[in-house]
Amino acid sequence: MLSDIEIAQNAKMKKIKDIAADLGIVEDELIPYGHYKAKISQECIDRLESKPDGKLILVTAINPTPAGEGKTTTSVGLAQGMYKLGKKAVLALREPSLGPVFGIKGGAAGGGYAQVVPMEDINLHFTGDMHAITAANNLLCALIDNHIQQGNALGIDPRRRQIKRCLDMNYRALRNVIIGLGGKVNGVPREDHFQITVASEIMAILCLADDLEDLKQRLGRILVAYTYDNKPVHASDLSAVGAMTALLKDAVNPNLVQTLENTPAIIHGGPFANIAHGCNSVRATKLALKLGEYAVTEAGFGSDLGAEKFFDIKCRYAGLKPSCTVLVATIRALKYNGGVPKTELTTENVEALKKGIVNLGAHIENMRKYGVPVVVAINHFYTDTDSEIEIVKSYCEQMGAKVAFSDVFLKGGEGGTELAKAVIETIDENEGTTSFAPLYDEKLSIKEKLAIIAKEIYRADGVIYTAAAEKAIKEIEEIGFDKVPVCVAKTQYSLSDNPALLGRPEGFEITVRDVKLSAGAGFVVALTGDIMTMPGLPKVPAANNIDVTADGEITGLF
Repeated sequence: MLSDIEIAQNAKMKKIKDIAADLGIVEDELIPYGHYKAKISQECIDRLESKPDGKLILVTAINPTPAGEGKTTTSVGLAQGMYKLGKKAVLALREPSLGPVFGIKGGAAGGGYAQVVPMEDINLHFTGDMHAITAANNLLCALIDNHIQQGNALGIDPRRRQIKRCLDMNYRALRNVIIGLGGKVNGVPREDHFQITVASEIMAILCLADDLEDLKQRLGRILVAYTYDNKPVHASDLSAVGAMTALLKDAVNPNLVQTLENTPAIIHGGPFANIAHGCNSVRATKLALKLGEYAVTEAGFGSDLGAEKFFDIKCRYAGLKPSCTVLVATIRALKYNGGVPKTELTTENVEALKKGIVNLGAHIENMRKYGVPVVVAINHFYTDTDSEIEIVKSYCEQMGAKVAFSDVFLKGGEGGTELAKAVIETIDENEGTTSFAPLYDEKLSIKEKLAIIAKEIYRADGVIYTAAAEKAIKEIEEIGFDKVPVCVAKTQYSLSDNPALLGRPEGFEITVRDVKLSAGAGFVVALTGDIMTMPGLPKVPAANNIDVTADGEITGLF
């Protein structure tokens, strides 16, 4: 069996200008980055503005487990499967972060015979978007420190900085640092912090901006600090916006690549769903809708995180109306939710499956609350037994959801045709009858919005607020930025904020320990449980297995 990287390196890629031509994109509308990847210009986006949209399909999943669910792989395979059926589908995915690539989770280019390529480029530097976001974020931080050093005309309180430095790497030692040491010339000594680039507000802004001008407006609204007399200071107050936009002017354009089967894929933006809003850029998704009959996109982690934020934040702001939700699960993961240890998941265990399948049921119910039909995609493994498959089919039938089995990892698009047919049929059957709507009114108070998410999506009995969270909410309300959606930072492993509570937990409350305003992105971030915005590396990082041969070929990248 070939590894993912070996399969990708054997792919017969088309030149990116030919992929673009098949979509109706002319060569002058491409900004090439070599032969196999390119950015799509604003001119192309403007030209397609009047073209009717295709159908939007969201791919989400149950709560992730160590067994793996294969959400990105399923997304890629679904688009390839649609092409096998003669349907024009365009993928719209997130960019990978270097943190997971060199850490434990791996990349975000799919797997097996359902991958986007060039896989090595996409998982590493790609077109430099992550670096541009990192640079823009840290430029803003440098300008704040310089303003304080050069007389502090705005009266910024160094203790009340609201923005962290960032780095696109898992680096636990930088979570809390002391800067400004070495005397007066080196600045004001103080505590500072780093977060991973994909959790930064600038990442969220890039993903939610409509165009370059909207990006500039959002950058200007970033809350960077408070003054000594408790007045807010925004990035625009520091004259930072122009230079930040200059760093991001290319990064704001979506990236065009292809799958192993030459299906077009637009990959742009990469926020994590457990600590950010977890969706690719609005520009990429809207472009995919203009270019194809179907746009297949994904949202990070389980439906309680990425999908909730996709519907309540991204769709709300972008005016998107999904036609279908695909909910990915594996029988192995459902048995894990039923209490089976990872080492025994390949053994048939009907009772554990019946116990753990309630996690799938909760996610089906979650998605229906948005008025969008659901198709369950079971990522099939050879260890799945007939008895276990029958239980899943019967359960989904009882829930009133279509279920399809997917073999895209081993068979590519051919293994995704069953799922593609189920999705197309579901969209056709519900044509004109879907009534998508976000879960809550953003004009409600912060606590009211959190209460709705906690009850309806997590099934919590209530929300507990620490003193720090109470104070933060009050300050956000006082400056008038509370009437926006809420982005909950929460563990991905459970419907609750406790990763140990598997299945469908009951009788719990979630704890909000702090609340942060992302005024430029247009949402409030609620930090729950022990969630951190700067991950750490595992005991044996994936980086240890990556190498480059004498002729420049990368090895060990999954």
